[in-house]
Amino acid sequence: MQIVLITGGTGMIGKELTNQLLQKGYQVIVLTRQLPENNSILPNISYALWDVKNKTIDIGAVQKADHIIHLAGAGVVDKKWTEAYKKEIQDSRTESSKLIVTALKNNTNKVKTVVSASAIGWYGADITPGANPFVETDDASDDFLGKTCKLWEQSITPVEAMQIRLVKLRTGIVLSNSGGALAEFKKPVKLGIAGILGDGKQMVSWIHIDDLCRMYIAAIENENLSGVYNAVAPMPVSNKKLTIELAKQMNGQFFIPVHVPVFVLKIMMGTRSIEILKSNTVSCAKIQQTGFAFLYPEIEIALKQLCSK
Repeated sequence: MQIVLITGGTGMIGKELTNQLLQKGYQVIVLTRQLPENNSILPNISYALWDVKNKTIDIGAVQKADHIIHLAGAGVVDKKWTEAYKKEIQDSRTESSKLIVTALKNNTNKVKTVVSASAIGWYGADITPGANPFVETDDASDDFLGKTCKLWEQSITPVEAMQIRLVKLRTGIVLSNSGGALAEFKKPVKLGIAGILGDGKQMVSWIHIDDLCRMYIAAIENENLSGVYNAVAPMPVSNKKLTIELAKQMNGQFFIPVHVPVFVLKIMMGTRSIEILKSNTVSCAKIQQTGFAFLYPEIEIALKQLCSK
């Protein structure tokens, strides 16, 4: 039985990915800052301690692993972007990567694959919404998220020098019933309002949680995968289309489309509103060329499945 060590395993993506790994017969070790009261809640899952700020990690857990999936990082839109929180966003990603790199470098291990999260924040904003999708070879944007993603990816890259296969998944907006962006989109819809952000023309590059987890597992199982791949669905949509389709799935025809003015979003979100309003069209052609097939390639199919649960 192969062992997968996961960082960020208690988050939205980590929990679902853990479930899918267990279903496929993997053993999972979750790196966490605090052990749960019951350290063996499910068969084939266990927990090990690490503390990024104090640079400590359970070396035994690292040495047991055949693969490492690195998801850890502070939420990008969870808090106001103060200088202190922006530093936390960066450090939580880069310092955790460095801790993994150091553990692998300084200790004997059998790790064959490291799969690291990244984000489509790497690319910045579209010049023309939907016109020329970003691809993996495009340069990083010089804005905050672009610089953060670049540092994030650079911080895990040294594992390649250890002859460990490295895959980086630049992830789009993840649609899940367990939280994240979809939970925020649903709030006004529950009140009968389809809250379109700004003019609604900004493109959203999204992915269904099931497809994202399947992509992480593919990155482990397909030894031909290495380097950077965009983890987004084949059909990006405008914010308006996503919002209207969600309202239809939740309320049928009983909703009122309302445009939320840009100035209101800026008051509510501060500098984070830049990301909410940014158009970001990203291509998934590279991962598709490896044979990966999406279960939810279109927003209608994805939202229908999520809203039926």
